[in-house]
Amino acid sequence: MIIIGLTGSIGMGKSTAARAFRSCGVAVYDADAQVHKLIGPGGTAVAAVAAAFPGVLARDRADRDLIDRPALAAKVFDDPAALARLEAILHPMAGRAKEKFLGVAARRGEPMVVLDIPLLLETGGERDCDVVVVVSAPPFVQAGRVMQRPGMTAKRLQAILDKQIPDHEKRLRADFIVRTGLDRAYSLRAIARIVKIIRDTL
Repeated sequence: MIIIGLTGSIGMGKSTAARAFRSCGVAVYDADAQVHKLIGPGGTAVAAVAAAFPGVLARDRADRDLIDRPALAAKVFDDPAALARLEAILHPMAGRAKEKFLGVAARRGEPMVVLDIPLLLETGGERDCDVVVVVSAPPFVQAGRVMQRPGMTAKRLQAILDKQIPDHEKRLRADFIVRTGLDRAYSLRAIARIVKIIRDTL
């Protein structure tokens, strides 16, 4: 089974790329979605995160515990020690979910899977992958996308970028680069070509 690592800096179009892989019939593990599940209603990380960060516990309409993500973000933003505490809780849980995904995919006989992980290269996750795909767009396109997100500011965007490997370096470390600054159809065709190339090697 070929493991494809999908990554890219914030606002580069990684979510769209992941959907394109799914449309090509490739199973995708979404690291962000898994973290949201862990701290969402009834999530297995809710109790531990709430204990580590007082004031972030909330309730949904069904009276289930969950983590108030904006409140949590405010506590870890620009605080490396707090972020490290959070990662120490979430990363092992997300890691187990990833291994479960890979195990299920292997039992199903999947020829290839995608690990959609934002900080794949920053955390050394590429060592677990056979192929690395990096999505990339010009800086002005990236900034335009990110600044549309609720609560985003130029300062916060820069702080996020400072924690990520620069786009040009990620491109140097990629096996395939998907340019997402043109149009969606171009990106879809590029990903379909990647899937075909990999399938042809099996």
